[in-house]
Amino acid sequence: MLKSSFSENFVEAGCDEAGRGCLAGPVVAAAVILPIDYQHSLLNDSKQLSKKHRDDLRREIEREAIAWKVAAVDNLEIDKINILNASFLAMHRAVEKLEKRPELLLIDGNRFKPYPEIPHECIVKGDGKFFSIAAASILAKTHRDEIMQHLSLKYPHYGWERNAGYPTKQHRQAIEEYGTTPFHRMSFRLLPEQLELFDNT
Repeated sequence: MLKSSFSENFVEAGCDEAGRGCLAGPVVAAAVILPIDYQHSLLNDSKQLSKKHRDDLRREIEREAIAWKVAAVDNLEIDKINILNASFLAMHRAVEKLEKRPELLLIDGNRFKPYPEIPHECIVKGDGKFFSIAAASILAKTHRDEIMQHLSLKYPHYGWERNAGYPTKQHRQAIEEYGTTPFHRMSFRLLPEQLELFDNT
């Protein structure tokens, strides 16, 4: 069972992101403040859950959370500031939008750029340790998947409705055959071999 809180003395927001390793689309982060005693038997790291469970838990989290917000940094910003800084920026944007100000941020991972005037704790594999981080991982993942499903309607060759922009064999084959889109991250190594890419707008 995951833990409900890191410290009972602070209003905590769990923070996580989705899409760091993708070749296309934004990186999306969520910040979630849950009730201090919140528990759920199924709530866990989003990667450990089926799509149906993630979708069910998303509705539960959005209904039961004291506050939650999702924010994104698009592929153009990622190319300018790099994916690590973009992940931090997405989390900052999610925290900034929260209707209730947290007193402590619980960050999934081992690095974070401090948010002004709010202390934080970095927790490796935190989405498998704390309910609030797990909740953030589910919101970030499900909201990002929706974005990629929508984009796949305009760019159907890349399989984004299935791979969400991750570097699958199908995705890379489509890049090789059809070129890049305005949503690809041009600072990433899009193909294993160095092939000339063209902008297929």
